[in-house]
Formats: sequence, C-alpha cells, structure tokens
Amino acid sequence: MTRTTRLVILLAAVLLLGGVGTGAVLYAAHRSGMRDEQQANGPTVRTGTVTLGPTSGRRLLVRNLAWGPHRDEIATVPAGDPQGPRTASGVKCLRFHAAAGTGICLQAVHGTLRDTYRAVVLDAHLHERHRFPAAGIPTRARVSPSGHMAAWTVFVSGDSYAGTNFSTRTAIVDTRTWKIDDNLETFRIIEDGRTYRAADTNIWGVTFADDSRFYATLATGGKTYLVRGDVTARTLTTLHRNVECPSLSPDGTRIAYKKRVKGASPDAPWRLYVLDLRTMKETATAEQRDIDDQALWSDGSTLVYALPGDYGSDLWTVPADGSGAARRLMTSAVAPAYLG
Repeated sequence: MTRTTRLVILLAAVLLLGGVGTGAVLYAAHRSGMRDEQQANGPTVRTGTVTLGPTSGRRLLVRNLAWGPHRDEIATVPAGDPQGPRTASGVKCLRFHAAAGTGICLQAVHGTLRDTYRAVVLDAHLHERHRFPAAGIPTRARVSPSGHMAAWTVFVSGDSYAGTNFSTRTAIVDTRTWKIDDNLETFRIIEDGRTYRAADTNIWGVTFADDSRFYATLATGGKTYLVRGDVTARTLTTLHRNVECPSLSPDGTRIAYKKRVKGASPDAPWRLYVLDLRTMKETATAEQRDIDDQALWSDGSTLVYALPGDYGSDLWTVPADGSGAARRLMTSAVAPAYLG
C-alpha cells in the first residue's frame, strides 16, 4: 500500500468519524429540544389547579414525565382514569409524595458549577411551608397517613442501589414542630434484643405506620434488613432479611418490597415481593421484571411501581397476592400518590 493510499484511507476514516459524531450531536440536540414540545402521541397535559386537600373523587398525583412545557411538574388525574388528561400544577419535583394535605417535594437547585438539592414541605395548595437542604441526589420520599410526618432519602455518594459503592442519608421531619432527625443512622439499632453497632450502616426507604412508627431498609455487612423504626425512642429493630424499599399496606399488615433474587444480573437484581408481617411469609408477585422503585399500595390488594419507559418511566400495577399479571397503568409518570 502506497503512502498516498494510506493518507486517502486515513482522511476518509476521519471524515466518516466526524460525520458520525456530528450526527450524534445533532440528534441529541434535537431530542433535547423535543423535551419542551408536547408529543402528538403523548398524554394531554394542561395547566390547572392541583390541590392536596379534600375534593370530590379519588385522585392520582404523579411527577409528569411527558415531554412538553409541563415535564417534571406534579400533575393529577382521576384515579379511575389514569390515561386521561393531566392537570399540571407548575410545581416541579424530582421525587414527591403526599397524604392528608401535606406534600414532600425533593427538588434540584441548578447552579453554575454544580446542582444542589432541597426537600420542600408543601401545604394543601402546593405552597411551600418549609424547606431543608438535602445532602445529595433525591431517591425516596414519603408522608405519614396523618400528614404530620415526612421522610426523604438521598444518595450522598453513588447513584444506584444495585452495587455496594453508595451511601444514603435519610431524614424525618415533624411538620407540626419542624423538629428534624436529619440522619437516621444515629438511631440505635437493635438486633436479636441487643444493640448493634457498625460503621457501614445505610438507612433508606421510609414507609410510615403512624406518626411514631415506621419501617425502612437497613444495610450493613453486605446484607439488607427490614427494620421497624420508632421516632420517639430513636430505635431501629431488625425484623427480616433481604428487604429493600418497603411499602406498608393500608391495613398495616403487609410490606411490599424489592428482593434480591439468586441468579439475577448484578445490575438488575430485584423482584417485587410482599411480606406478611405476622407470619413473615414471602409472596412473589406476578411481576417478573427488575424493580428499582419503592412500590405504592393503590388499595389493599394492588401495587403501583415505576419501570423504565420511552420518556423516562411508566407506572405499572400488579396484584399483591401473587395472582394476575402486570399491566401498564400510566405512561410517562413516576412518584405516584393517591389522595381522597
């Protein structure tokens, strides 16, 4: 091969790679720009009044992920018509939950050099009541049934529960007094009746029973545990192994959770299970895909959870007793909360 031929081949390769790179950049820019445009085949989203207070009929609130001017806003639909038109609030949240007229909204504050985060407690009209700095990337949020307590979890380092190289910070605040426990790792851990101490503890995924009792995940020593928390006593008592992101049923008798299963990919290790708190019997749901979410009980027998979708995440539903099959509930949505 002559020197001229080699130069021609090199030049052609450079031009080809340059064309591919330019095309990729233009496609990414085009797709990014489309995020601000409502999609013709997407859900209808319109501006309106969204309230966390009493209204006629049961409602489903979500973080709207449909592309357009209302992306990331908290939006609502009638619970019986989840595919119907959405009413957007104008309030943007990365994570959200609400109960009894109180909302918790985890937000990003975009800075010149880096983003910071905050937890904002909202009133029934979605107006800010109080804000707290959050130490990292928002990942979980819950409000107690009374609306008096709110909890949130953030990633302090890492951004996935799949591996072991991450650290979380979980806080609980009383919305009546604004007293905050900003790191549940300071609670006393009780295992088999004895105090347990370790430097590697992580707590995440609070779900409330009432204004004092809650459940959460404790990770330590390479294992995860369901713990029962007591805000007044500042204790965490281990109950069951291999439980992550628990969600308490409305009657307080069962926990929906994601369980690491043998043989699954390290990057997709979880399946959705339900634990009977009286018998500690585990029931696998009919959902066979990897679940990296804190499921929500839409009623006493049905679970709602997020899975990756075309525009971020879609909401799916499955019976809690292991019967039936998973079905899509709502496209382009995450962080559900039922009110009414």
